[in-house]
Amino acid sequence: MSAQTQTADPDKIESADGGIGVSIGRILKLLARPELAKWRPVMVLAILLTLAAAVLEVAFPLLLGYAINKLVADQDGLVAGFGPAMFWLSVALGVRFLGGGLPQLRDWLFSPVSQDAQRIACVDAFGHAQSLSLGFHQTRRTGALNRVIERGASAIDYLIRFLAFNIGPTIVRLILASIALAFAYDPLLALVAVVTIVLYAVATIMITEWRVRQRRRMNEADTRFRGIAVDILTNFETVKSFAAAHRETGRFNEAMRNYNHRYVDAVRSMYVLNATQAFAMNAGLLAALVISAWNVSQGTMLVGDLTGVMAMFLSLYAPLNILGWAWREIKQGAVDLEKLYGLLGMKPEVADKPDAVELMTPNGSVAFEGVGFTHDARAVGVQDISFDLPAGKKIAFVGTSGAGKSTLLKLLFRFYDVLSGRVLVDGKDVRDLTQESLRQALGLVPQDVVLFNETIKSNISYAKPEATMEQLRDAARRAQLLDFIESLPEGWETRVGERGLKLSGGEKQRVGIARVILADPAILVLDEATSALDSATEAAVQDALDEASKGRTTLMVAHRLSTVQNADEIVVLKAGQVIERGTHEDLLAAKGEYADMWARQAKRDALAVAAE
Repeated sequence: MSAQTQTADPDKIESADGGIGVSIGRILKLLARPELAKWRPVMVLAILLTLAAAVLEVAFPLLLGYAINKLVADQDGLVAGFGPAMFWLSVALGVRFLGGGLPQLRDWLFSPVSQDAQRIACVDAFGHAQSLSLGFHQTRRTGALNRVIERGASAIDYLIRFLAFNIGPTIVRLILASIALAFAYDPLLALVAVVTIVLYAVATIMITEWRVRQRRRMNEADTRFRGIAVDILTNFETVKSFAAAHRETGRFNEAMRNYNHRYVDAVRSMYVLNATQAFAMNAGLLAALVISAWNVSQGTMLVGDLTGVMAMFLSLYAPLNILGWAWREIKQGAVDLEKLYGLLGMKPEVADKPDAVELMTPNGSVAFEGVGFTHDARAVGVQDISFDLPAGKKIAFVGTSGAGKSTLLKLLFRFYDVLSGRVLVDGKDVRDLTQESLRQALGLVPQDVVLFNETIKSNISYAKPEATMEQLRDAARRAQLLDFIESLPEGWETRVGERGLKLSGGEKQRVGIARVILADPAILVLDEATSALDSATEAAVQDALDEASKGRTTLMVAHRLSTVQNADEIVVLKAGQVIERGTHEDLLAAKGEYADMWARQAKRDALAVAAE
């Protein structure tokens, strides 16, 4: 097979296409991982049990034929030959029982190995997805990404089981059966067995290759269908608010109809394969029985030998039938594994340097030096942004939507790398720091705080899992949230719902503030933290923000100018450039853009008060 190639994907998760050979290599590397070293004796024992079962399965037809010959060959009557015949028949059945029982013992032993291998691969993919840059997650469907990991993990189980316990042992069984047929009965029977196997394998491979294409199309439709379903359910509030339930149900219907169509194509291709395989196997069995019957009529074989040959071919066909199914599963598993390893092969757009250093005991100073950055999807980003923010001071960024305010915060968090200039924290370029230590020094309160569907306690303690109850209560008190929590019937154990939807906007914001206070970062980042709230709620949340910002370097993005009056410096942005900067009083005195914005907001506020 060729080396890995990257193919396009609707959800932009590349496929590391390498075929079965590469898939086998991936599985072997996975099983060789140090984390699975404790299972090595079990792996060896499982392989030995599988090979022993293959030998016993071939021995059974020979013993069965011998037992029947013992019975028929007695010239003095059946009674004298009954005892030896029954002995060998009992031996044959015992061998058959062991041949069928050993694989069950093998599977019992190997189940935890397979599950552990799936877990390791799944955790690798999940952790790698977490390490990828913000841009990756903004352009991928959550449901589609989760589906890729699920299918890849299932494929690992299929491939391990079929490669180790079906394909390999089946080949051994076929070789042993051919040798037994040639030496115990007739070399021509061995030839029939080999030809049947070759025809069966060629037909299986050719049709399976066609089926793989059907499977790929079905997978793409499945991924899109699942992604749309999760997308719609996650955003159900937006759907309801726009009365779009019927429209979204129609979109779900179309996606599922497309998946159903692809699924039917894949299932029908399986029926074609099954019919072809059945024809090959029955043609081989007919040829073997004709040859054996001729040999019996010529006296070169006994009746028991005919029974043995038939049992041998039927014994061969059991794994041969499984071989066809296993080949399909392996090919399909290889297709599913392509996506998983494609995901693992993706590189983050923002990565730590090999020599990146930890940001130890941050002081909290921030500086931007001639920073320029442009999103791929935008013509205008930020250009030549410079400011110096000493530790403990507060700076605010204001301007119209799309001016680049939130982009500056993303560059500070190093969700993106600057295209020009530098972003400094404590005098160090953020590109020279580890991302983990940088972000541990930063605390973010966004416009819409998103919470996990857990308890209030777990959501606040997310910033510091080892926090004591006393520390949690103090953070909640400083965020003006403690009284609310203690008024709830279940208190700290109250679940907040999907994305925190059981809480009001102000309550969610204060949970986010409490979380940041608990984290105790050197630098506080407020991204329009009150712009989505009503005036009364905003005032309460603003008090909590003032408490959170005490003693910390603070960067604010604000829509409402009333929240930035006390900033040490206000930077006015327009089309990604700084057009004004100074204190609130200085900017009002300058009578420029900021003064106009202030006047417009004051007028709107006055009208709102008059309307009440």
